[in-house]
Amino acid sequence: MSAQSPEPSGRKGRVAALRAAEVRHARTRRWLVSGLVVLVVLAVVGVIAVVIADNQGSSAPSGVPAQPRTTAEGRTTPPPWDAPADAAAAVKAAGLPVLGAEGTALHIHTHLDVYADGQPVTVPALVGIDESAQRISPLHTHDTSGVVHIESPVTADFTLGQFLTEWQVSASADHLGGLRTDATHALTAYVDGKAVGGDPAAIVLHAHDEIALVYGTAAENAAVKVPSGYDWPSGL
Repeated sequence: MSAQSPEPSGRKGRVAALRAAEVRHARTRRWLVSGLVVLVVLAVVGVIAVVIADNQGSSAPSGVPAQPRTTAEGRTTPPPWDAPADAAAAVKAAGLPVLGAEGTALHIHTHLDVYADGQPVTVPALVGIDESAQRISPLHTHDTSGVVHIESPVTADFTLGQFLTEWQVSASADHLGGLRTDATHALTAYVDGKAVGGDPAAIVLHAHDEIALVYGTAAENAAVKVPSGYDWPSGL
């Protein structure tokens, strides 16, 4: 009986080549799948990051208007005018936000003097500050010095009308609270000692402005020494 003839070497080579090709194809498929998974994960992470950023931006806006109010609404009674009991409501009426902390993008101060019938009127402490809720407007007072603090999270214009509304004192060219102009009484606004016309509520507050509102008869107003500046403490 004759011996079985050996398998041709060419066939073995083709089988080995096919198996090697299958291994390469399987490895390539695994790489492709892994790459696709990585790309999908990166895309999802990117979408989540954008959503978080958008939500953070929309949930914590500055609330400071680009165009400040130029009118003043509030009490139409004679002075004195205490700080409003509901500070948050007064701040909202002024169109301003109540913040958890003082802003730092804009930090300036102005000074306000008010005279009625020849006598100074106190600008009260805590205008624009809600102590019970620990919230604060970017426009506020800390004490009775007349210094108005502007500490905003964004750079913007602020007006005397916003502050007077926070103080809840109505004002325009013809009245200040319950003090109305007539044939014998005038209301004049001054900035750095110079009289300015129009509605005092439209006055824009600038760093170290000295603003004075003077109401009374000609004789009473003449007796008032309208300040042209303020002796600013160090650091303000």
